[in-house]
Amino acid sequence: MSSELQFVRDEFVPQKPAPSDQTGWGVWIRQNLFATWFDTVMTLLSIAFVLFLVWEYAPWFYNSVWTGSSLKECREVLRASGAETGACGSILWVRLNQFVFGFYPTEELWRPILALLLFVPACVPVLGEGRVRQFWPLTAIYPVLAWYLIWGGPIWLVFTIIAGPVLGFIAFQFATKADWGTGIAVGVASLITILWWLFFAGSLADGMTNAFGNVGLEFVESSKLGGILLAMIIGTTGIVFSYPLGILLALGRQSDMPLIKFMCVGFIEFIRGVPLITLLFVASTLLNYFLPKGVTFDLLLRVVIMVTLFAAAYMAEVVRGGLASIPRGQYEAADSLGLPYWDSMRLIVLPQALKVSIPGTVSTFIGLFKDTTLVSIIGLFDVLGIRQPITSDQKWNGIVWEPLVFAAVFFFICCFAMSRYSMYVERRLDTGHRS
Repeated sequence: MSSELQFVRDEFVPQKPAPSDQTGWGVWIRQNLFATWFDTVMTLLSIAFVLFLVWEYAPWFYNSVWTGSSLKECREVLRASGAETGACGSILWVRLNQFVFGFYPTEELWRPILALLLFVPACVPVLGEGRVRQFWPLTAIYPVLAWYLIWGGPIWLVFTIIAGPVLGFIAFQFATKADWGTGIAVGVASLITILWWLFFAGSLADGMTNAFGNVGLEFVESSKLGGILLAMIIGTTGIVFSYPLGILLALGRQSDMPLIKFMCVGFIEFIRGVPLITLLFVASTLLNYFLPKGVTFDLLLRVVIMVTLFAAAYMAEVVRGGLASIPRGQYEAADSLGLPYWDSMRLIVLPQALKVSIPGTVSTFIGLFKDTTLVSIIGLFDVLGIRQPITSDQKWNGIVWEPLVFAAVFFFICCFAMSRYSMYVERRLDTGHRS
């Protein structure tokens, strides 16, 4: 018999480049823009429309005037240059502090600036992929720190506010060791924290102020806040608090306990059936009539509460949709492991449901952030409403489009950033499975 030789390759074949006629911008354009006659017509019409917009509005941006302290001076500079049209960008430069901080005292501007600068590293452990540990202490104390930097007041109030979560954590540890269950432990801790803030924190801070003196930063009223600062406060606070509240409402709506389910369903349907502007009017005018005599809430605090409740109702339905998409087998798998309800939700069900709900969640957040412009109707000067007191000045009376374009660019940047971040999170959590 003749021997047969067999060759076995012991290394990979070098990867060859793709065919030149299947890669490049030319192929992408041909496949996506001119694949059919209909695509070709729509592409050409879209290009013509974009060119028309550029032809009509580019001179308004290109001939912008950034010098001058009034609208009259802007127009004089524009006429001297020979341009027929142009934006008066100097209003954005001269009144930049008001567009960003409202009527915040000039000598205290370092406080909101520092709060905005600290916002980025405080978000890193929450939004970053590596969960940077060295920033966790800043993340934990940032809400209280930002609040104190912006509003100020006696320093003793900061300590009494921090004491609330500390007492809540102690109560949570006690309830956990007593084997009350995770849900009851969280409820007890939250209740103790809220009761401390409502009935003890303010009184204790006043007593410490009387005993040790009024030490701290100068107090700034909420009516002096405005512009980008006000939009960021309402938007970020509403997003942070509406998300966990919406999750609890979604779980309550699916609860087997009739009372809990009835309360959650009633709250969600009522809030979703009422326009946000109506709730804001209730917060600004009618709410004081339902409070005990002598009890008042800051207007901005009332607005934040209403915006949070409004967003939480919509968030509950988004999360409920995610929960409905989870196969029944996942719930049964959690039961087979002997996990209690809250542990099965925390470890198995909610991670999958919240992942599925990312697009709807971000859409709700973007809508909430844009809805902050409605507060201008009740007397708060956000980034859109601040143009009213600015343009009422005789120097800028008659200017219209420049503040609106500024507000539009601000909201586009923020909303586009949230949209891109949601896409990043979806790619990071993608396991490669497709139904």
